[in-house]
Amino acid sequence: MVGFVLPYPPSLNRHYRFIGRRVLISYEGLAFRESVRSALVAAGVKPMTGPLKVEIDLYPPDARVRDVDNGMKPLLDSLQHARVFANDSQIRRLEVEMCGIMPGGKALVRIDRYERRET
Repeated sequence: MVGFVLPYPPSLNRHYRFIGRRVLISYEGLAFRESVRSALVAAGVKPMTGPLKVEIDLYPPDARVRDVDNGMKPLLDSLQHARVFANDSQIRRLEVEMCGIMPGGKALVRIDRYERRET
């Protein structure tokens, strides 16, 4: 299992910009993606292969109402861009918890190999 602390992800609504028919990552989205990449390179995180389980604890920066799923795509795409995994389609189980407010916000991410539970 690997774990790391990352910045709080931008809202999906602010991550992309629509220019005519084109969809681009916003400057805020690019800055977030780069901060994730830099943090993971500094931590020496190696690429993971095979099916994965991802657990995320989100600590929002303030008391505004947020949907728990709104930052998942920017966060998971940034992890993929940082080569933590080859493709976010490797994720078989995703657990997300919205935690208490923390000034500046953060996301605690834990990634482990996925092993299917017997039913």
